[in-house]
Amino acid sequence: MAQLQRLVISASQKQASIVILKPEQQHYLYRVLRLKSGDRFIAMDGQGNSWLAELQPDHAALIEPIIFQSELPIAVTLMLALPKTGFDDVIRPLTELGVACVVPIISDRTLLNPSPNKLERWRRIAQEAAEQSERQCVPAILDPLSFSTALQTIDAKQRLICAARGASPHLLTCRLVAPSVCVAIGCEGGWTDAEIDRAIASQYQPVSLGRRILRAVTAPIAAMALLAGAQESREMT
Repeated sequence: MAQLQRLVISASQKQASIVILKPEQQHYLYRVLRLKSGDRFIAMDGQGNSWLAELQPDHAALIEPIIFQSELPIAVTLMLALPKTGFDDVIRPLTELGVACVVPIISDRTLLNPSPNKLERWRRIAQEAAEQSERQCVPAILDPLSFSTALQTIDAKQRLICAARGASPHLLTCRLVAPSVCVAIGCEGGWTDAEIDRAIASQYQPVSLGRRILRAVTAPIAAMALLAGAQESREMT
């Protein structure tokens, strides 16, 4: 089953056991992948449901549900202060590693003010990466928020903020509390002292990603890899 192409569909496309394919999806399946009528692929709704589907001339027929587990046992939200460049290149690996939600943050040191087109591009990248990496769910990419607003509105059972090198415990040593964790990561220059103080006042625990200084586009990938590895290694023992 793993060799079959995956395609994310919306709820409005599914009508009983029929999927009405969009023109761009038909182009992708027929022209790009060179599939033919009768070939099979996996349709997924991005919310945890997947089906074995058979391609027809102008639609797809859902044959049977597919049950498998590729999601992390804990929902990880990353609050990411937007870097000057490279955010496109962050979304894909975060999706592959299992992030549930990405919240772009306008922090004190943020210079980027993304357009709606940028936001749509990030969501498209997340969908493509979810299809490629055999995710069951497509991570949510929220509209950008100010850091103060995010501290008040993003809910999680456990809240962490990555601080600069210091006495903070390493992220890997933190015992995660199910079912959800939120990790805040700064942009170039990191969080200001005032931002860290506001986060601590909002019940965020400062943590470290190690002794080295990581680039703004490296830090979230490192954090997500640590979280995913820690969770999945516990499941395997």
